[in-house]
Amino acid sequence: MGQSLLDDMRTLSEMHVALISPASSTQANPASTLLMSTLPANAARILSESRGPIAELVVGSDMLVARDVKLDSGTDDLHTLLLRSFEEVVAPFSRAQFSLAWITALGVMLFGIGSVFLARKVTTPLRSLVSATQELTKGDYSKPMEYTARKDEIGGLATAFDQMRVSIGAQQSEIRRLAYWDHLTGLPNRARFREAAREAIERAGTPRKKASDQLSIVVLDLDRFKHVNDALGYTFGDSVLQAVAKRLALHEIGPNDLLARLGGNEFALLLNHTSSASAYKFAQGVASSFEEPLVFADQHIDLSAGIGIASWPEHAADADTLLGLAEVAMYAAKSKATGVQIYQSSLDSSSTQSLSLLTELRHAVEHNELRLFLQPKIELNLSAATSVEALVRWQHPTRGLVPPVEFIPFAEQTGFVRQLTLWIFNEAARVWTELQKVDQACQIAVNLSTRDLMDSALPGNLQAILTKHNVPASGFCLEITESAIMDDPQRAEATLNRLNECGFKLSIDDFGTGYSSLAYLKRLPVDQLKIDKSFVMAMEKVNGDAMIVRSTIDLAHNLSLTVVAEGVENAVVYNLLKKLGCDQAQGYLISKPMPAADYTAWRERWNHQLDTNRRESGLSIPIPLY
Repeated sequence: MGQSLLDDMRTLSEMHVALISPASSTQANPASTLLMSTLPANAARILSESRGPIAELVVGSDMLVARDVKLDSGTDDLHTLLLRSFEEVVAPFSRAQFSLAWITALGVMLFGIGSVFLARKVTTPLRSLVSATQELTKGDYSKPMEYTARKDEIGGLATAFDQMRVSIGAQQSEIRRLAYWDHLTGLPNRARFREAAREAIERAGTPRKKASDQLSIVVLDLDRFKHVNDALGYTFGDSVLQAVAKRLALHEIGPNDLLARLGGNEFALLLNHTSSASAYKFAQGVASSFEEPLVFADQHIDLSAGIGIASWPEHAADADTLLGLAEVAMYAAKSKATGVQIYQSSLDSSSTQSLSLLTELRHAVEHNELRLFLQPKIELNLSAATSVEALVRWQHPTRGLVPPVEFIPFAEQTGFVRQLTLWIFNEAARVWTELQKVDQACQIAVNLSTRDLMDSALPGNLQAILTKHNVPASGFCLEITESAIMDDPQRAEATLNRLNECGFKLSIDDFGTGYSSLAYLKRLPVDQLKIDKSFVMAMEKVNGDAMIVRSTIDLAHNLSLTVVAEGVENAVVYNLLKKLGCDQAQGYLISKPMPAADYTAWRERWNHQLDTNRRESGLSIPIPLY
């Protein structure tokens, strides 16, 4: 083994090889290196001086790892060291570690770039969809969704959102159509008309007096349309309304004007750039068009209408008030039969005082400002006070005693008369027991209005009051006017039958002034007719009135009904009614209405005076007691 062989091994194995044998004891160095491959000089010196096994060798900044290999040389004196640099060993791994670091960094960078790309690919469409849904919440359904052409999940989601947009848009269009258009005539309805009027006023800006800057509302209500429905049916009535809408549409109106159906048989026109005078001429033309009958197959329908006009800014500053004033003028035209009426402040019954009247009436009921008054009725054959009529008076804290004519009609118009009726009946039930005599009962009559008869809850409400005060229904007579019955005969008959089943006595008030049918009179469960005072007050002077009273009494008796005559103001009429066989009399001759608390004392005075007259002069009527 020579030096060249060791060098070749170094080249092939990348390891240093050293052959070491112990030196002679005489030598200075304990060991000597016989052969070694190329090593740093420092390493060779250390090896030559080594005394024992060597595991590692530090040479400068490098470290050599050594391994002692036993060679079969025939002698134990020779051993071999295989040496290798640690740096050389780990150098490939260091290079690999550096490469892996670069690869990792590059991977992280590529992953970040890919993530951003994917995020943009996903989040950008999602942001677009979110923005589109926000537009949907604002009510804009016209803009289609993006990304519907994509075939991935985003495309499916965008397609689903777009279908939802189209569906909601169609539903909103239908809802808007139902909300703003009349399905029967195809015309705009009241809500759309009010909106158009407000928009027109806003466009006009500051009010001016020039006719071109004004606008007018024309409201039209058909006359006698209820009779069309009653006689020919509601289906035919709908056809009439459609025909009226078509006829009104024939009148020339501007491109920004509007024809609408406000409801029922009421129509309205919004005329821009039109003064009240011009609107009046236009309305006269509309009224004239109704002179020609509507033709339906074999039916000819003659219709007329009441037309009211109100103009901005002449009569009102806002759309709602303007529409209300036009309706006031329309009702005035119907009541006066003038055909067309321009609004005037004198027509408006809704003054500041009347506007607050409903609130004051509610306050009056809640704060005990109403007073129960009673007006006696006399049995003519006995001249005995056997019944009374319950009336209401209003003790206003500032106006004093308000007469019924000032608040009862208003209560009937607003529907508050129902609360008044219940208040009167409750008070009458409360005092009923106090009015009874041991030998003679006293019946209380209470008036019912048209709205009361149309209230299906009335019988139950009255029965609850009877139960509350523990009084019988037979102790009360409910008076109903002819007009109240004939407004809706079928419904009135149903209510009256229920009241009769409860045990109430029923009376038709103001008989002879309405237009009731004898057929209905025969069917209704009534017990009494009350002849209107217009026929009674002058019957001793007017032969026609006396004949009407006589005929009414005979009719009632033939139908097994009792008869009450109101408006008795003198003894001649009193005695004449008694002669004709009238059952009861009521009027100022007997007594004016009085507070309920005064009735018992009045009855005692009446009976005392009656006894006195009978003893002294044989008269069957006492001196009138006011």
